Order: sequence, then C-alpha cells, then structure tokens
Amino acid sequence: MKGNIVDMAVGVIIGGAFGKIVSSLVNDIIMPVISLITPGAGYKNLKYVITEGKAAVDGAAAVEEVAINYGLFIQNIVDFLIIAFSIFVCLRVIMKFKKKEEEAPAPAPEPTKEEVLLTEIRDLLKQQNDGKK
Repeated sequence: MKGNIVDMAVGVIIGGAFGKIVSSLVNDIIMPVISLITPGAGYKNLKYVITEGKAAVDGAAAVEEVAINYGLFIQNIVDFLIIAFSIFVCLRVIMKFKKKEEEAPAPAPEPTKEEVLLTEIRDLLKQQNDGKK
C-alpha cells in the first residue's frame, strides 16, 4: 500500500508540472495562431459585455463590468483537449508495454517429486527390459 501512495504522489506532482507545460503550449503557441483567425486583439479578450463598467466619479462607487468571457472558455477547452489527448497517448503506450510483458511465455513448471520418481522408475524399467532382450 505504501508503494501505491508514493506512486500516486509522484503522479500528482508530474500532473501539476504537465498542466503548466500544456497551459504554456496553449497560451504561447496555439492561441496566438488561432487569434490570427479572429479579428481584433488576443483570444483571451473575446467577451460578450452584458453591463459596461463605470469608473468612480466624485465619491460614487465604481461599477465593475459584467461580461461573458467566452475567449477564456475556449482556451480552457483547448487546454483540456490537449491534456486528454496526451494522457490517452501515454496510456496507449503503457498498455502496449504491459501487453508485451503478458505475451512473454511463462517458463514450464518444474515436475513434482512424484513425477520425478515416476520418471526414474520408468527409466529403470526400460533398462531392465532392454537388458533381458
């Protein structure tokens, strides 16, 4: 059980680091290419504004903008798809290696004591019969 806990901890740590790598891949490489397709600024800035924000004026409180950030949502979907595909590929490779291990033939079991004694008796009887002829 202790080995499984250590394996799980290593998996969580590697998963966290892998998540950062995938986020960087999406943010720094894939999304700039996709943003060429969409007009305007970066992909993260795509949003549907429901209520405009207002700055604070002479003691009045500022009102924040209310918007649906669908650009960030699309970016998170791309992150998820890349992570899911990567995990799928890794699992396929692991399963291929496990399948090769299972296909390796098991060594023949050693004969039991009874089988060894019976074989010796058979050989002795053959020798006796060959000597009589």
